[in-house]
Amino acid sequence: MGAGAVVGRLAPTPSGYLHLGNAVNFVLTWLLTRRAGGRLHLRIDDLDRARLRRPYLDNIFRVIDWLGLDYDHGPSGPDDFLRHYSQLLYLPDYNRLLRRLSQQPGLVYASHRSRTAAGPAAAVSDSLPPLGLRTPGAAWRARVLAGTQISLPDGWQGNTSIALAEVMPDFIIRKKDGVAAYQIASVADDLRLGTTLIVRGLDLQASTAAQLWLAAQLPETRAFNPSRIQFFHHGLLTDAAGRKLSKSQGGVGILAAPGGPAVVYSAVAQLLNLPVEAGESLSTLRDTAF
Repeated sequence: MGAGAVVGRLAPTPSGYLHLGNAVNFVLTWLLTRRAGGRLHLRIDDLDRARLRRPYLDNIFRVIDWLGLDYDHGPSGPDDFLRHYSQLLYLPDYNRLLRRLSQQPGLVYASHRSRTAAGPAAAVSDSLPPLGLRTPGAAWRARVLAGTQISLPDGWQGNTSIALAEVMPDFIIRKKDGVAAYQIASVADDLRLGTTLIVRGLDLQASTAAQLWLAAQLPETRAFNPSRIQFFHHGLLTDAAGRKLSKSQGGVGILAAPGGPAVVYSAVAQLLNLPVEAGESLSTLRDTAF
């Protein structure tokens, strides 16, 4: 870890029951933050209101307790979250950044295209004049030029270069319902919390690249950069068929897994190339890893 205060965060979404992959990410984030003597935030991403369910929100707190993890800042429970920490409370902040981005010449355009149709070629034919940004039911997309490369030192993967226009072309920054999309909200939240350590699965490396590129477009968000924030993208866990564990694929909630939390600790020990016995408990894992 680099010099300076380390601030990590757990950033689940209440769109399904958390699975083994989520729990492993929680433990890895906790371990890296605690090793550095840093502070850990619980930041719940709840802008996707269509998929939010109260049982999913409750499940986040249950999984954290079940794993034996602690955090230094954030909601004490579901009700506290909804009253004092929901992303809905920060919509004015997200909207302010969206307005600033929309004022950058040629950067933002409105589109009715589906996600699968996105791409630099489609962007040219589907772009609208500035007033088109007010079109009801249109999403806002950021125009990513062909050849755009994002480089970062990845704490897990090493020096990495990502072809953003290929892996995340013209990504959405404001959804069709007029609400800020994940990429801009995540940048704003991490800056607000002073995050300096982000641990994600390797499947989110493209999102990291999109966020770094997006943050570089405005002076007020440029602090979100690899010189200030250290990124770790860990390998993914798969099911028996070799598919990535995912809530969207109906992954089994981790609380229902036989074997208790040791299943998670064992998976973390395996990712860290530690001896099998390191995964017997959280304290054993922490002592062995650090």
